[in-house]
Amino acid sequence: MPSSAHTPSFLRVTRKSSTETTANDGAPEVDPTTAPAGEADATTIESPRGRSLRHAHRAVLQGYALLSAALFAVVIVLAASNTARAKVSWIVGTSHVSLVWMVLAAALIGWLMGLATALWLHRRTRAPR
Repeated sequence: MPSSAHTPSFLRVTRKSSTETTANDGAPEVDPTTAPAGEADATTIESPRGRSLRHAHRAVLQGYALLSAALFAVVIVLAASNTARAKVSWIVGTSHVSLVWMVLAAALIGWLMGLATALWLHRRTRAPR
């Protein structure tokens, strides 16, 4: 077994007596009942259900990231394949615009509208204070 002089401090296992109030490095010991919510105690063990829920949540987030990358690639391919100019009729007139810019502008406007809608729905349906 390696000596404690060569073992990093975060790997050392120390035993404390019931009267000891500070950790080995001199820092005061944190009482788990007064620790801020969200900070895990070093002795906290994740339950199997909690672990599977965390992994499932990670898989969903990775799926969203993959779907977002695929949609971004589709928008890029769509924009690259539409390089011709097109006539756009506005309310007050017309203009000639490259289809690339129309596709990218439509994608950007749709993305911003989706963010605005999500924010609006979140504010309208949040829990009361």
